[in-house]
Amino acid sequence: MAFRADAAFAKPEIYEALEQRGVKYAIRIPSNGNLERDIAELLPRPVGRPRLKPLVEYKSFLYRAAGWQSAQRVVAKVEHHADELFPRVGFIVTNLTLPSRAVMQFYNQQRLVKAGGRLVKHARYGWLLLAESHLTRRLFVSMLRRIEALPLPAG
Repeated sequence: MAFRADAAFAKPEIYEALEQRGVKYAIRIPSNGNLERDIAELLPRPVGRPRLKPLVEYKSFLYRAAGWQSAQRVVAKVEHHADELFPRVGFIVTNLTLPSRAVMQFYNQQRLVKAGGRLVKHARYGWLLLAESHLTRRLFVSMLRRIEALPLPAG
């Protein structure tokens, strides 16, 4: 089982609950100055004539935010488009052991169903998905209860 969620659900309580249950996750986190310093070498526009296709680069590194108990793996994706002055940047916190590009592909999968911000179990793939939405306290508590109801791994 794997869990995917947008930045509204980037909360340490969620990471910890998922890790205790052995659930793999990929959760978008908002950009900040510390994260951007870790990928500073990817941010400058490439020298030379702009390419027709976007230049896409990835970087994986350990990062510990102020509220986190331990460092987590973060995967960054930087896209340079010919007609844009600044690159598009995205950050995913994950415990997946996949290569950086595969983590981003998992996070961006189009075949996952968005369901108005509700927790959905996609039966065919066994993934838990939280669609993009505004996180309310009620939804957060409800979602955390569902994660806590998952069985703990044996051993």
